[in-house]
Amino acid sequence: MPRKIAIIGDHFMLPDVFRAEIEKAASGGLDIRTLQTAWPDEPMEFGNAALGLDRIKEYFGHPDEIVDFIGDAEILVTQLAPLSDGMMRRLPALKLVAVSRGGPINIDMGAARTHGITVVNVPGRNATAVAEFTIGAILAETRLIRVGHEALRRGEWRGDLYRADRTGRELSEMTVGVIGYGNIGTKVVRLLRAFGCHVLVCDPYVQLSADDRNAGVELVALDDLLSRSDVVTLHPRVTEETRGMIGKDTIARMKPGVILINTARGPLVDYDALYEALVSGQIASAMLETFAVEPVPAEWPLLQLPNVTLTPHIAGASVRTVTYAAEQAAEEVRRYIAGLPPVNPC
Repeated sequence: MPRKIAIIGDHFMLPDVFRAEIEKAASGGLDIRTLQTAWPDEPMEFGNAALGLDRIKEYFGHPDEIVDFIGDAEILVTQLAPLSDGMMRRLPALKLVAVSRGGPINIDMGAARTHGITVVNVPGRNATAVAEFTIGAILAETRLIRVGHEALRRGEWRGDLYRADRTGRELSEMTVGVIGYGNIGTKVVRLLRAFGCHVLVCDPYVQLSADDRNAGVELVALDDLLSRSDVVTLHPRVTEETRGMIGKDTIARMKPGVILINTARGPLVDYDALYEALVSGQIASAMLETFAVEPVPAEWPLLQLPNVTLTPHIAGASVRTVTYAAEQAAEEVRRYIAGLPPVNPC
């Protein structure tokens, strides 16, 4: 009997790319069906109690349509399809779910364990993309790229940006604080070292690599990082410990005129406190890539400030993110079919 595999992709995680990698990795005896949904042309959702989806977030698709498509498949490969307890009860054949993202937050993990469904993910799938984007974000702020661009768009030639009291600073003379030393944070540190800046890292749950230690990177407490850094860039996961970690108290402990970069998650930041700090100048400028509410409201106060750069949660969007995720998911499918343990069980 062929192994039945359902692939639910979208306009980013292309289902045909996943199909090609699975067929390459586990050739023969496969019955594969694919579905391409409308994300990101249409927004994802963040929980719907009326549909039984209150325990999951960042998903796309109606439960009935998803269940009907998966049907009698034994394996599901997806990025955003939701899977709730109620949906799993209707999918008795389902045994493996490969989620092509860093965290399976669109899956009710408690229910998956109850139903004996193995869930795997792709940690670090976009780590390089986000790290590169972070460096671009830092340069946009430190070298006044956004300021110059917006002036020219208004028909204004900002020759005054050559004044010593207004021009930007080179990274080689700055101290950059990196909060979070996981898949992304470690890559950010490696890239920053090439610019010659002094790098501070705060992460109470890890140790620095020998290579970073030998290069002069320091592992420090949060207060030390905040008081010494010219640039602070955020890379931790959102937990009860980190939620709102950049707020009124922590901002007060930052070096005046600091630049804040957030390419991680919106809930790490108290936006009201950030707004006040940007207006007062305690924070010179900020680059925000992710938000607590997406899309951001058109009337959002931070959209009106001249010292903020904003992008629509695109740091992890690269072609290599897609192909890497497909390769890793295909390997998990191959191992499952071969009776081998998963590489990245959740």
